[in-house]
Amino acid sequence: MPLLDDALYEALIATTLAAGRVVMQVYDGEFAVLHKGDASPVTEADKRAETVILADLARLAPDIPVVAEEACAEGRIPTVGHTFFLVDPVDGTREFISRNGDFTVNIGLVRDGAPVLGLVYAPARGDLYAGRAGQGAEHFSIVDFEIVARRAIRVADPAPRPPRILASRSHRTPETDAFIAGFPGASLVAAGSSLKFCLMAAGEADLYPRMGPTMQWDTAAGDAVLRAAGGAVETTDGAPLGYGPGHGEGVSAYANPWFVARGSLEIA
Repeated sequence: MPLLDDALYEALIATTLAAGRVVMQVYDGEFAVLHKGDASPVTEADKRAETVILADLARLAPDIPVVAEEACAEGRIPTVGHTFFLVDPVDGTREFISRNGDFTVNIGLVRDGAPVLGLVYAPARGDLYAGRAGQGAEHFSIVDFEIVARRAIRVADPAPRPPRILASRSHRTPETDAFIAGFPGASLVAAGSSLKFCLMAAGEADLYPRMGPTMQWDTAAGDAVLRAAGGAVETTDGAPLGYGPGHGEGVSAYANPWFVARGSLEIA
């Protein structure tokens, strides 16, 4: 099956919806909060959703390695080549725990260091975003885990001045605040998880600075959607954010540098 063909794309949409259904089954009940070795929180939703996604990817694309957050936390880190999946079954676990709805299911496909396909589903909000390199990006309205509407989306270009800047609900840093201060009069849009990339892709925000720790599975899917919609994600030295194992050992090999995501390419 070709990597970016319509059949695989539609199948992955179904996979993302199925994982979201499992996540909401946990979200709507009582659940325990555990902590991993790095002190980050995890719930049963992360584990159940990842199981659903990994089973589908093994069926749909058995030859493509999958780097998945919970598997990696348990030491199961595959060897990857030019093409691999990055999976975060629940991005925004803190948002999940606080029940504010800003958490997402994420599946990203990387080829030659760049995210070329991404799906980001916010099941509590009924929003699914997807995009493919060269094919554009879409927003899907979801009711009862079924698609009721879909439309093409694109970044706001030209961007309004001053821009609308996305600020993390849970991970603001002094460096991020200093970046924001460089845009006097900018409006701040609060959002959690990888939804920040998607809001830019849909033309609802313009800049997302992240001067703090993230992992590649946190960003790959949303990054793919944003790039497909006409935006960009760059490190603070202006290079495209790249994907693949870096110089660290184990999980740390998939840590991101600081980056700035933007909708309109005219924004400095």
